[in-house]
Amino acid sequence: MIKVLKEGVNTREEIFCPNEVKIDVEQIVSDIIENVIKNGDKALLEYALKFDKVNLTSLEVSKEEIESAVKNADKEFLRILNRAKQNIYEFHQKQYREGFEIRKENGIILGQKIIPIEKVGLYVPGGTASYPSTVLMDAIPAKIAGSSKIVMVTPPDKNGNVNPDILVSAYVAGVDKIYKVGGAQAIAALAYGTETIEKVDKIVGPGNAFVATAKKQVFGKVSIDMIAGPSEIMVVADKNNHAKCISADLLSQAEHDKLASAVLITDSEELAYKVRDEIEVQLSKLSRCDIARTSIDDNGKIIIAKDIESAIELANEIAPEHLELCIDNAYDYIDKIKNAGSVFLGRYSPEALGDYMAGLNHTLPTSGTARFSSPLSVDDFIKKMQYVYYTEDALCGIYKDIDYFAKKEGLSAHAKSATIRFEENE
Repeated sequence: MIKVLKEGVNTREEIFCPNEVKIDVEQIVSDIIENVIKNGDKALLEYALKFDKVNLTSLEVSKEEIESAVKNADKEFLRILNRAKQNIYEFHQKQYREGFEIRKENGIILGQKIIPIEKVGLYVPGGTASYPSTVLMDAIPAKIAGSSKIVMVTPPDKNGNVNPDILVSAYVAGVDKIYKVGGAQAIAALAYGTETIEKVDKIVGPGNAFVATAKKQVFGKVSIDMIAGPSEIMVVADKNNHAKCISADLLSQAEHDKLASAVLITDSEELAYKVRDEIEVQLSKLSRCDIARTSIDDNGKIIIAKDIESAIELANEIAPEHLELCIDNAYDYIDKIKNAGSVFLGRYSPEALGDYMAGLNHTLPTSGTARFSSPLSVDDFIKKMQYVYYTEDALCGIYKDIDYFAKKEGLSAHAKSATIRFEENE
């Protein structure tokens, strides 16, 4: 049963502290990466047999497999995918930006170019649940940024097939290549390349502890989006809420993962206990009841705060991945929120709205990193290059300052590179 706590809880460690199974994954992942670097496709095929229990003859998803998935897709699913795509595109298109150029006296030109990251790898989980929505969330911003090649890796099932919903979503999103490989070995393949899989410049997408650790270990060889931890939801609710709605919202994240955290902060003790009881009613009806049960029992919490202002202060301290404000005049509080991955305002903005249809990105900072990082966006798929042009007259007006500054730092060669151009004239 979810825990009900009174005031005095005020640190992230007291609230979002999943009871993780202690597994020494660092060395395991390091060995997997080294094996993929050394043996390429051979290693990937061996891991498919070991972990996915399938003897693959090819790593790439064929054109025929994709066409079959699209042909046999439910028409309603295709309609909803395209509607979601439109909303995601509309929101993320606003994030697109261009470079700038400054022209000054004496022909000086300063500028910055926005350049898309060319090759992007998407990791899409395929374990206890598959997420076609994640394909849209990760691929569409890359498309808007102008990335020239988007490839996807996702584990196969025991028959060597990829979930058809994932294939359909990849088709709708415009993914270029899809490979049947998951886990840390998939991250290694994207980072270093194999005979079949071309190495990429950036890897994005969620995964389990092995995937997250692999992303951490290959960072520097490639860029990554973030190291994602277990999913989190925090709901700030006043007395004017239905316990059924709040309970459903909390369970929407608890069903993700046994390590997920669902937390309610309310100023109503009556609501707190109603939600506690209602969660028990709804839990038994969930398709992923066992997962949600473990999440709620181990990591679920209800905190009774003295008022909504105190609840929001605590939310800012915790910096949750998802933050719902189920309170009167919720929009009026948006400027008070400083740390959250994504904020859902009002009683009719459930977290699932952001997961699927609103257009916001659902790849979000977890584990308190919303204090300094952001949701996945078009910015994640660009890089900036700056440039400068000085004429002779322009450099003549500043080279002595360069000479002075460089010598202050003890860098005489730096100084010389500026002054030498004018020594013949002195």
